[in-house]
Amino acid sequence: MPRSGSYHPGRMSSQYLPVFIQILVAIGFAAVSLTLSVVLGKSARRNATKDSAYECGMLPIGDGAPRFSVKFYLVAMLFVIFDIEVVFMYPWAVQFRDLVSGGNAIPLISMAAFAGVLAVAYVYALKKGALTWKN
Repeated sequence: MPRSGSYHPGRMSSQYLPVFIQILVAIGFAAVSLTLSVVLGKSARRNATKDSAYECGMLPIGDGAPRFSVKFYLVAMLFVIFDIEVVFMYPWAVQFRDLVSGGNAIPLISMAAFAGVLAVAYVYALKKGALTWKN
């Protein structure tokens, strides 16, 4: 009598048969759809108007993107950094009562040190003029 955990090669291939059939149907459907769109679709005549880029009614003249000041990127990076730090503080604040229960002050001291490092970074950014908008 075979054990329930024994290997049966015929049984395993029959379990995957519906998956293989579904893969073949999907590939066949894609191939038939693409072939029918090429055969039955209208052939478009190419001209300069159809080949030009369309930008919401604006003529595509000049550079595609305007140049931004480096200050913009610096402020954006500072925002991302300080935003991530707030994301780190949120779970700590939610669990604050459980963390400091029983007179345990280590979580409070560690978050105070973390906030201190953030404050030093903020003061450094202010002293360097990273948040001033004058050119």
